[in-house]
Amino acid sequence: MTATLNVPTINFEQHPCFNAKVKGQFGRVHLPVAPKCNIQCNYCNRKYDCVNESRPGVTSTILTPSQALSYMEKVLEKEPRITVAGIAGPGDPFANPEETLQTMRLLREKYPDLILCLATNGLGLKPEYIDEIATIGVSHVTVTINATDPEITRKVYRWVRDEKNVYQGRKGAELLLKRQLAAVTGLKAAGVTVKINCIVMPGINDHHVVEVAKKMAELGADLFNAMAMFPTAETPFEGLTEPDGLTMAKIRKECEQYLPQMRHCTRCRADAVGLLGADQSEEFHGCLIDCSKKLIPVETKNRPYVAVATVEGVLVNRHLGQADQFQIWEKTEAGFALVEERLAPEDGHGFERWQRVADVLKDCRAVLASGIGNNPKQILTQCGVLPVETAGSIAAGLRAVYNGEDLAKLKGKQPAVGTVSADSCGG
Repeated sequence: MTATLNVPTINFEQHPCFNAKVKGQFGRVHLPVAPKCNIQCNYCNRKYDCVNESRPGVTSTILTPSQALSYMEKVLEKEPRITVAGIAGPGDPFANPEETLQTMRLLREKYPDLILCLATNGLGLKPEYIDEIATIGVSHVTVTINATDPEITRKVYRWVRDEKNVYQGRKGAELLLKRQLAAVTGLKAAGVTVKINCIVMPGINDHHVVEVAKKMAELGADLFNAMAMFPTAETPFEGLTEPDGLTMAKIRKECEQYLPQMRHCTRCRADAVGLLGADQSEEFHGCLIDCSKKLIPVETKNRPYVAVATVEGVLVNRHLGQADQFQIWEKTEAGFALVEERLAPEDGHGFERWQRVADVLKDCRAVLASGIGNNPKQILTQCGVLPVETAGSIAAGLRAVYNGEDLAKLKGKQPAVGTVSADSCGG
């Protein structure tokens, strides 16, 4: 049974993406708490730490739910015209359901009058998550659906990942479409306002967009946003030409037979903030970065262990980027005990490597290493693993973590034997 939307009295007319009349009066903030994605689009390159591009899938940093709340406080202090808080990546909110839902809960508790919004591809939007967001009071959800024909859908995506299974071709396309249609149906049953984003790709789906609008109207969607694809470097579709204004106007006019059209979309970043058309992301960039560095204790429930990057099992003397295994420790009545040793994931690139490390350490509240780069710090923290740099003994690090001591005092406490230089790690 899908829950019915539960929100306080909120003026939903103040959502600038769903109401073009107020785009110059009210603004939105996107909170980048969802780094993982469960599909790979042929038009998307998620360089999430990029500061010079303005397009979906891009952000300057990643926040934890607690950091996102802190950032929200600072944004509203400086820009009280913000009426909407949303999550639009840089991955997909429901490839990161715990972080997404916790962020929404924190925002609803502190800001009962805030409009809450999510943007998703729909693959991971399971019925239980629809119930949860309805209970929280997430009133607006955007679902990106680029085709309703699996033969067209398969051309848009390289792969689709459901749990631990990866699908390609028609099988992946059929799974994605099935989940997307169920998501739109479930959201409408819960009383959520639904916008459909459809990326217009010349030679791929431009002839099919009207059919998408027609099908979404049948499912009860409220608004349709035909978006011109932006050719992005280092993607399979980088050679496609961006649809021109006349082409987009024609497509939108045809789609308008079935659904109202959004014509004022600005293709926002995953960390966008401010009014549409007058974005203030650059102005708030320093504030965003500061909040991402704010050390907020992670939730330790169901995380009894601490991971250690060590050479010989006495000192913390391995850089995270060079660790091929981790010792896993726990606190017992008799003291600290070594539980096991776990292999680190194989070497990889970018945030996906550190997400795999976070998955290996998902029952650990912290990881101790002699050096940890900024990217893994952000991603591990976002995934609930507190990164701790120390060059001291394992016992000292464990005491500090389990006893809630000042972790900043650990760094460089004593020289480490066999420490790998941070410069050689690429972490």
